[in-house]
Amino acid sequence: MKRLQLCNLLHAYMHTTPEEHQFKSDTLAFIAANPDCFERSLAIGHITASCWLVNKNNDRALLTHHATLNRWFQLGGHCDGDSDVLAVAIKEAQEESGITHIVPVSTEIYDIDVHKIPENNREKEHYHYDIRFLLKVTSDETVLVNHESKELRWISKDRALLPTSSQSVVRMFDKWVARS
Repeated sequence: MKRLQLCNLLHAYMHTTPEEHQFKSDTLAFIAANPDCFERSLAIGHITASCWLVNKNNDRALLTHHATLNRWFQLGGHCDGDSDVLAVAIKEAQEESGITHIVPVSTEIYDIDVHKIPENNREKEHYHYDIRFLLKVTSDETVLVNHESKELRWISKDRALLPTSSQSVVRMFDKWVARS
């Protein structure tokens, strides 16, 4: 039953690329095969939740320079047993940005990604089945960098200023610009 809400969201999601079509299929198969898919303790992989976080004017999006992986990403993290992926995405955005006033632009999935996390001193190599939402800041709060980030940066809709060429981030960036 915990998995049904996410499966319904995934079935309703209209992918925009062949890659996302594969991610959607892979994620649905992973959920079906793993009742504990929301648990970080599932060593082969787990469901994660993240977001494309925009400011209240929708002219900037917030990225984090991940302290451990040393790469630029969207905000997000582990579900740790919580099957409400939208709530997890909001919580992670709040924790990682220091901004409390964050709301969903939509309750529908914005993007899907499946990616390999390299082995580290705490975990073996595994997969993140990442469910992403479009979220918006509704206040004038400033960001607060925590231990998970080297830097937080608001980016504009100028692709030349995007601090990463990661296809996953670029795909979300392109969707954001196309919505404007």
